[in-house]
Amino acid sequence: MQNGRRVALVTGSTSGIGLSIAQKFAQMGYAVGLNSFEPAADVADTLAQFGNAEVRYFEADLADPRAAFALIGEVTEAFGHLDVLVNNAGVQKVAPIEDMPPADWDRIRAVSLDSAFHTIRAALPGMTQRGWGRIINIASAHGLRASPFKSAYVATKHGVVGLTKAVALEAAEKGITVNAICPGYVWTPLVAKQVTDQARVHGLSEEEVIRNIFLAPQPTRQFVQPEEIAELAAYLCGEMARSITGSAISIDGGWTAK
Repeated sequence: MQNGRRVALVTGSTSGIGLSIAQKFAQMGYAVGLNSFEPAADVADTLAQFGNAEVRYFEADLADPRAAFALIGEVTEAFGHLDVLVNNAGVQKVAPIEDMPPADWDRIRAVSLDSAFHTIRAALPGMTQRGWGRIINIASAHGLRASPFKSAYVATKHGVVGLTKAVALEAAEKGITVNAICPGYVWTPLVAKQVTDQARVHGLSEEEVIRNIFLAPQPTRQFVQPEEIAELAAYLCGEMARSITGSAISIDGGWTAK
């Protein structure tokens, strides 16, 4: 820690889970790097939500390996160091495998898995030098369970869990923990839109779509809230979580208990 300040980078953080995590870190007094592939002008309203917190935006398309690796250097140059890396960026496509375009498979893998490899590879030396670091990979219940028509997403999230475990072992004596958070269905603006669309297409009420389609795998029949994931991420960055490493932590309303 430099001058009492922690620095965190959250990828894919202009909405949903990533934004909630970034907001939590800012509330904790962290300097925070936001990231997306959007031009800075398009995220001005998001940045305004942070008020006077020390938050900067870093544009990078994480499907590009060079951009993913370089992002760490840009954040380090801007803030002086990097303590916490949250790999949250991800994309999704639902289709039978025979109908899955190879380009979509490649992009899902590149954004959801490969980018985590490149950012970790770039961030780990600095964390090692300082003797402290936290790496949190946002995986999914689909990193522990499969669903049909999500071959690319399921494969990459399983890969994220495996990457987490391997790096945790490598970093175990360096003061660095590496963990994966595995959410079930999370209530985000994107999911809200999907609920409305499916209700219209299937002629169902939104309540029926939520309970019988989206939340069928989750015994609580409740969406996970992004703020719950942010709180878990914050705990993992605390000193009392120093012995939690190499874990895939479910926050899924009981989905993976079945």
